[in-house]
Order: sequence, then structure tokens, then C-alpha cells
Amino acid sequence: MTFSICVREPYVDADGDDQHRFGVAVTTRLPGVGALCPFATEHGAVATQALTNVELGEKGMDYLEDGLAVDDALQALLNADDGRAERQLHGVGSEATFAFTGDDCLGWAGHREGDAYTVAGNLLTGEAVVDATADAYERTAGGDEPLAKRLIDALGSGHAAGGDKRDDLAIQSAAVVATSTEDREMEPYYNDLRVDATETPLRDLRETFSMAREGYEAALEKYAEA
Repeated sequence: MTFSICVREPYVDADGDDQHRFGVAVTTRLPGVGALCPFATEHGAVATQALTNVELGEKGMDYLEDGLAVDDALQALLNADDGRAERQLHGVGSEATFAFTGDDCLGWAGHREGDAYTVAGNLLTGEAVVDATADAYERTAGGDEPLAKRLIDALGSGHAAGGDKRDDLAIQSAAVVATSTEDREMEPYYNDLRVDATETPLRDLRETFSMAREGYEAALEKYAEA
């Protein structure tokens, strides 16, 4: 039904302070995935999918804000979830990663964990989708382009490798959320974007990102003195 990626990246801000970026991107052959699956704050990023339980994402972020490690937080939530065999849940925190695929998830379902990222999917054409998404992200990790763009591009590689196998479902969706530990007066507009119903979700999300980036840069120029 879905494949997604969660990442954590260290970087140094303009003042020379150590910071982290967190991001999550997802696409599926159903409408409105951005309202259900991706969660990201300055404490981490989480994706909940398959037989989606939104509470796993919401409570997971609450636990991370309280200082729990992502693996402890998400495993605790799964332990209390009677439907966990049909869930996929993965994410990154400030130090750890976590990925879970329930035994009853449909179609090809699985995940991959890197040092600071997780990728998971279900009802896919095969494992190549997850591997292509992960490999594409690894090639650009920490790069100069905004994290949101690099996550969209990583999903694009997964889609090109086969993506969601349900060709009979034309209406699809995609979303990306990126944030950081840096205290900024204005968050870039392109860091929280959704395409809720379209036949070309990743193309549309990429175009939306480009327009949002252009609008953000125009606003910075217009209000630079203020």
C-alpha cells in the first residue's frame, strides 16, 4: 500500500552550532496519505502504515518529546497494540533508529535500516523498491539540496523500481515533512507539503516543492529588511 523513508542528518548552522534535521516522505495508491502516515518534529521522524494506526505516530512523537529513545518508544507502543501483526512502523530519533513490519502485512512487505535512516513498504512489487529508495537517499545524504527535495527524489527512485503493485488504483497521494533542531524565525514553506489526490503523486509533489521553494525565496527577498 505504501512506502516511506525517515531520516536524521547532522549539520552545523550559520552560528557554528551542531544541529539535526529530521524528515519523512511517503507515497501510496490511496488518497490523503499525508494526514495519516508521516510525523516529524525537532525530536525525530516516524511513519505508520500498512493497516495504519495514526495513534502510533502521534504517541510516538509524544514519547520522543518526553526524551524516550525512538526504539524504546515505538516498541512500547507496538507491545500495547493488538493489531501489531498488520502494522508497519518505523522512524529515527536523535540517536537510534527503529523499523517493524508485522507478519500479516500484505503483499511484499519489509524494511531496511541504515545508520540514520529507515525505509519501509508493503504491497510493493518487491524488495527492489525499498532498496532503490534507500540507495538513492544514501547517495545524497547530507547534500546541499534541501532535505525535502532529496526525500522526494528518493521516493521517485523507489517508484521507478516498481513502487506500489496495485496498478488498478489510479488515485494516489504523497507527502513530505522536514524539520530541524534549529530555532528559526520562519520555517521554509517547502518543508511540509502534501498532494492528496492525483494520478501522478511524486511528479506533483516535486512540482509543488519547486513552487513552494520559489515562493519562500521570494518572500525572503521581499521582507529581508523587516
